[in-house]
Amino acid sequence: MRHLLSAADLSRAEAIEILDTTATMAATQSREIKKLPALRGLTVVNLFFEDSTRTRISFEAAAKRLSADVINFSAKGSSVSKGESLKDTALTLAAMGADAVVIRHQASGAPHRLATSGWVRTPVVNAGDGMHQHPTQALLDAFTMRRHLAGGGDAGTDGVGRDLAGAKVVIVGDVLHSRVARSNVDLLHTLGADVTLVAPPTLLPVGVHTWPCAVSYDLDATIADVHPDAIMMLRVQRERMSSAGGGFFPSPMEYSRRYGLDGTRLAALPEHCVVMHPGPMNRGLEISAKAADSPRSTIVEQVANGVAVRMAVLYLLLAGGTETEGSR
Repeated sequence: MRHLLSAADLSRAEAIEILDTTATMAATQSREIKKLPALRGLTVVNLFFEDSTRTRISFEAAAKRLSADVINFSAKGSSVSKGESLKDTALTLAAMGADAVVIRHQASGAPHRLATSGWVRTPVVNAGDGMHQHPTQALLDAFTMRRHLAGGGDAGTDGVGRDLAGAKVVIVGDVLHSRVARSNVDLLHTLGADVTLVAPPTLLPVGVHTWPCAVSYDLDATIADVHPDAIMMLRVQRERMSSAGGGFFPSPMEYSRRYGLDGTRLAALPEHCVVMHPGPMNRGLEISAKAADSPRSTIVEQVANGVAVRMAVLYLLLAGGTETEGSR
C-alpha cells in the first residue's frame, strides 16, 4: 500500500493481508516486552485537526510499539488556530522529515487532498475525515468480528487467511453522521459479509439505498428476521445534530425505546451474536449498561484490537508492504 485513505479502496486481498498482519501484531502484545524494532529511526506525525482521544492515543501507542518516533500535532494552540492552511502545515511537516502522516480532519476529503497534492511524499493514513471515512476503525471492527466468528474467539487463530463471507452484521443508529458506518459497509461488503443498516429515516443519508447493504427502520423486526452474527450500535452524535439545528428524533427516550440495545433486545439476539460499539458510548441512549457490560460485548476488546490494527497498517506502509496499483 502507498496510503490508507478509504476502506472502499481496499481489495479483498489487501484487507485480508492487513487483518492477518494484525493477528501477528496482536500476538506480540501479550508478551512482557511489547515493543518491536520494525520502525526504529522513522518518525510518525499524528496530525489532528479534530478532537480525539482514543484514536490519537491508539495511533501513538501503535507507532511507539513499533519503535517509531512520534510527533503529536493538535490544531488547537498551533499555527492553524492563527489561520495557517493545511498546505503550509504539510510543507512544514515535510521539512521536518516526517516519514508518515496520520491525519484526522473535520473536512471530508482532506486526507485524500494531502496524499495527492504533492505537499508530502510520505504515506498518509486517514484517521477520520468529516462524515466520510474512518478505515482503521472498520479494520479493527472486521478483525474483532473475524476473531469471534471465524476464529471461534480464539486469539491463537484469529481466523487467519479468512474473510467474513456469509456473516450477518446489523449496524444501528446515527448512520447519517457516521464515518464508521460508511467505512464498515464498504469493508464488510468487500469481505463478503451481509450488512443491514437500521435507523430512523431522519438519520439515514440521501442515497443510502445505493450502498451495498440492506436498510431497515425497525430494529426488532431486523433482529428477528436477520438473526445477526454481530450487532454494532453507533453513537448518537448529538454535537453534529445541535450544529445542524437538531430535530432528528422526538426525544432521547423515544430514540432509546425504538433503536436502543436494551436488555430485552439483548436477550432476543442469537447466543453467538457479539455486541459492538466504536465508542465513545452514550450509555442509556443507544446502548444500555447491561448490553455494554455483557459477556458478549467486545467493546473493550475493540480498543485493544485498534492498537494492533494500527501497528499493522503502519508496518505495511513503512516497512513490510508491497505497493499495488489499487492502493495508490
